[in-house]
Formats: sequence, C-alpha cells, structure tokens
Amino acid sequence: MEIYKKDDIVTGKVTGIEGYGVFLSFDNGYTGLIHISEISKSFVRNVNDFVELNEEIKARVIDIDENNKKLKLSLIGVDYRKNHRNRQGIIETNKGFSTLRNCLDDWILSKIDKK
Repeated sequence: MEIYKKDDIVTGKVTGIEGYGVFLSFDNGYTGLIHISEISKSFVRNVNDFVELNEEIKARVIDIDENNKKLKLSLIGVDYRKNHRNRQGIIETNKGFSTLRNCLDDWILSKIDKK
C-alpha cells in the first residue's frame, strides 16, 4: 500500500542536522532527507539557519523508496514552519558609512604609530 505520493506535503520531526542536509522521522517508521540543495533556492551557508533539532516541519515529497521506507524531501516552495522565527534584517540608518569615514584616519594613524 502506497502511503506517500510525489508532491505530498508531509510533517516530520527533525532528528538530525548535518552540513549536507536535514533528517526527518515520521510516526509510521519512514525517514526522510532534505538535501542542502532542497532547502532554499538561495545559497545555504548553514543548514542550522533553517531548522532546529526536534522541530516539527513540513516538507514536499520529491521521491519515495517504499522498500526502505525513505523519502527524499524538499523545503523549496513550502511554508515549512508553523511559527516562523522572525529574523530581523539589517536596519539602515541615514548615517551610512560616515561613521567609518570619520574614524578611518585615526585607525590608520594608530596602526602606523605601533610599527
């Protein structure tokens, strides 16, 4: 009996995080892998920026190995978290680089004086 189909959205628990991807487990004995290339359309520097151990997330099924009860999964295009962590972006100020420009000469002189 086929439990999963391609493109199903499934919810699993994060049981492992490696540099190359995320492992999920499911209540029915299936396990899954979200390869790092399936985490985001953008460059992924650190998988830990996207998921946490023991967190329940949603993922899309992209391939199924029924014999070994393994799923290949993707987060791309999936609202995978129930509660998104709101990441605060960089807040720009009207000062721009003026602070750096004002201090640069002093920094250079202090390095020259130490030689």
